This record gives sequence, structure tokens and C-alpha cells, in this order.
Amino acid sequence: MELSDSYKHKGLRQHLINNLRIKGIKDENVLDAMMNVPRHHFMDSSFIEYAYQDKAFPIGSGQTISQPYTVAFQTELLNVEPGHSVLEIGTGSGYQAVILYNMGAKVYSIERQYNLYRKVKLFFYRYNYKIKVFYRDGYDGLSTFAPFDRIIITAAVPLVPEALKRQLKIGGILVAPVGQKNHQTMIRLIKKGEGEFITEEHGGFVFVPMLPGKAED
Repeated sequence: MELSDSYKHKGLRQHLINNLRIKGIKDENVLDAMMNVPRHHFMDSSFIEYAYQDKAFPIGSGQTISQPYTVAFQTELLNVEPGHSVLEIGTGSGYQAVILYNMGAKVYSIERQYNLYRKVKLFFYRYNYKIKVFYRDGYDGLSTFAPFDRIIITAAVPLVPEALKRQLKIGGILVAPVGQKNHQTMIRLIKKGEGEFITEEHGGFVFVPMLPGKAED
């Protein structure tokens, strides 16, 4: 089945991109990717008409597709370059992974909710997104394919998992919302050496929590 992307959709997407610029997103590579990737393809049909509002929406299994500003903000902090290997923790709808793929990254993504994993794996295959997606515990990362140039966590963690720090290349960047249930700080870690990191704080956000283990839901 072909996915539609009408002039109306493209116009709404351009309006969203203009708003992201106003809100402070400066990386044109990020903005180009978000213009190229139709967000409405990743949403439940009942929410499609709202796809280009700067809001989060439910996608099932207690998860959400993040607010576009949040996606742009995290992606800008990652500073992704073509050819980078990127590990995403929390595939969700697949939207963030496809943004990274559109920017030329080699994307590996972990999802703990089986229904979401199954749905997004089929979606990637059907529409020829060459993204590797895994059903497993995000706290463990993906040591088989490590080290990674970039790691992005798309759910709230109380602390950055040590396994993920180990799986980051020296010189690599990890971006994650870190904190408690109702408020997190966006953290960027830059790995300077084994066990040696520069930590930057980049404002407050609210994400759904990152849970351990796998869920069959």
C-alpha cells in the first residue's frame, strides 16, 4: 500500500518547520530531514489531521510519538553526520529512527514493547527503510554492534545506563532525558575516554519513563 503525501501535508509540514526555526532549531540538516519525512505516516489514523501540530500523540502500548520540537532538539544535540552508527533506545512509532536514517545514519533501534516492535519492523521492511530494529531491553543496549558514534534515548531514565556509556565510541555523543517521573533534564554526554565524559545540560522536558525488561503487551 502506497502512503500518501499530499500538497496539503507538505504545506503543513513546511509550516511546522518554520515554527521549529522560530523556536530555535538551527541545524538545517535536521530541518531538511523533518521536511522530508512525513510525520503523518507514523500516526494512528484518528490523529493524522493533527500530525503537524507541535504536540505528542499516543501510539499505543502506553507510548507516544514525541513532539516534533523534542525530536528536532534531541537530533540537533546528537550532531549526526552521514555514515554515523546510531543506537536509538525506544523505537516507538519509528519516526525518530527514520529522521536519523534520512540524515544518512546507519540506525539500530531497540523497542521493549512487542506490539510496537512488530508493527514498526514490518513498516521499515515494507517501505524499504534499512533500519535494524530489535525486541529487547534497552538498558542492555546492543553490544553486538557496538561501539556507536551516537546514542539517543527517547524515554526518561533516572541515570544514563552504564552499559550504554560503554557502548559509545570515544569521541561519541549520547543524548538522553535524565531525571524523575514528572521532570527530566536533557543531557548530552561526550565521551573523552574510557569512563571519562563531559556532561552538558540542555533544559527541562517530560518523557514517558524507560522501563526495564521486555513487554509482550
